[in-house]
Amino acid sequence: MNTAISSIRNLGPAYEEACRRAGITSAEDLRAIGADAAYARLLQTGTRPHFIGYYVLVMALQGRPWNDCKGKEKEELRQRFDAIKADARPQHSTKLLAELDAIGVRAAPADLKLL
Repeated sequence: MNTAISSIRNLGPAYEEACRRAGITSAEDLRAIGADAAYARLLQTGTRPHFIGYYVLVMALQGRPWNDCKGKEKEELRQRFDAIKADARPQHSTKLLAELDAIGVRAAPADLKLL
C-alpha cells in the first residue's frame, strides 16, 4: 500500500515533496524509517534544518498535535534534533566537492602543504 505522506496529520504537500526528494515516497515508508532517520535523510538531500520541522514530524508520527509536547520531552527532542543536524551533511555538497576536485578547482591535499 502507498498512502500519501500528506495523509499523516500535520504533514502537508510541502513536507511530502521534501520526503519525495529524500526517497521517502509513502506514509508507510516514513513510519518504517522513523522520525530521526527520515529527518536525517531530509537534511542530506538539502532540506534546511529547522527544529519545528523536526518536531512536527515526530509528533505527526506519534499521531499527536504538532504542539502537544512541552517541557522535558521538548528539551529531549531538541537534543535529538541537534545531534541529527550535527551528523547530517547534504549529499550534494560532497558530490559537488568531488566534482570540483576532479576538475582541479580546489587545491589537492598535497598542494595545501605548500600554502
